[in-house]
Amino acid sequence: MPKLLVRRYVPEDFATWNAFIAESKNGTFLFQRDFMEYHADRFPDYSLLIFEDDSLVAVLPAHREVNSVYSHRGLTYGGFVLTRKSKLAGVIAILRAVMQFMESDGVEFFEVKSIPMIYHLLPSAETDYALIVAGATLERRDSLSVIDLQTPFKIAKTRMESVRRGHKNQLVIREDNNFDLFWNSVLIPNLKTKHNAKPVHSLEEITMLHRRFPKNIRHFNVYGENGIEAGTTVFVSENVAHPQYVSGRENKNETGALDYLYHHLITDVFRDKKYFDFGISNEENGMKLNGGLAFWKESFGARTITQDFYRLAVGNHDQLDTVIL
Repeated sequence: MPKLLVRRYVPEDFATWNAFIAESKNGTFLFQRDFMEYHADRFPDYSLLIFEDDSLVAVLPAHREVNSVYSHRGLTYGGFVLTRKSKLAGVIAILRAVMQFMESDGVEFFEVKSIPMIYHLLPSAETDYALIVAGATLERRDSLSVIDLQTPFKIAKTRMESVRRGHKNQLVIREDNNFDLFWNSVLIPNLKTKHNAKPVHSLEEITMLHRRFPKNIRHFNVYGENGIEAGTTVFVSENVAHPQYVSGRENKNETGALDYLYHHLITDVFRDKKYFDFGISNEENGMKLNGGLAFWKESFGARTITQDFYRLAVGNHDQLDTVIL
């Protein structure tokens, strides 16, 4: 196996890290330090850089809690970010070196929330294989509803009836850089009423992140004669448009506001992307499916891919010594 150096991220690595993410085969703007560090107070950073000789060959966005390292509870997905030249044997060696590094630092477990394949710029499932042969257990599997925008898909008649209802009600869709109205008038009240919860991002946080990533974080509101009817905040990567937040007034079904909005996003705004990712419809750590929500997404033409969650005992690194024949 190649000789590798693993070390912790330090602030002086900021530019090097971001440049690596930008040129990687499976990184997105969520791994840029400008994004990751907005919640550094909640997720103590344990990000790693992995070098072969003097070349940076991988980075690991991560945080640590007691004796476990996570990649990454504060992000939608995680795992090793790799170069376009990365090959499977090299990634196995990277995982082994990282496990050794973690063990020497008192870490016992490494948990990975995998990057769904639609976000890869090149095939990049090396980490999934390496984790399994290192003895990782599959702790959870979520289902994501995704439209392949580059192949023909069919929107159900019931959705199109709702779209026409939105048109009949003369709804207007506007892209809006001001998040206040949606957050305070629709999203926060709805989450409080339905789930006694708050958005993952506060208004201040999403506004700040939008300033840093104006092309990657876009927001759309739907307006009717009585003001705002619905809205959605979309995270946009190179291949994928993913609604991070979506919410509407109680009468959204009567007005057709959400269907009207999503039809516009799918068939117009993001039609040149490869995928439209509605995200999960799972509850209870992936073991339950919200059937109504999944049906709504599938009626737009979405179909299922999966995202896996792994747990690995880092003391098992010797198990990788005999994998490559």
